[in-house]
Amino acid sequence: MDADKIQITLIKLKNGSRLLRLTEPETGLALERTLNPERPLVSQKQQLKALFESMLQRAAVLLAA
Repeated sequence: MDADKIQITLIKLKNGSRLLRLTEPETGLALERTLNPERPLVSQKQQLKALFESMLQRAAVLLAA
């Protein structure tokens, strides 16, 4: 699992809201969150990426055990 290979996709839904999806292609792990339109996209992206990287590190530790 390589945190540098995280794919980030911004999806605009029919109702006008936006969804941020992070995917790690090697494992297929993914994390999605609906974005808050009142908060800057960059800060939400950074927060979600940090959470996803943490999840990947935990998964790697669990798989190694």
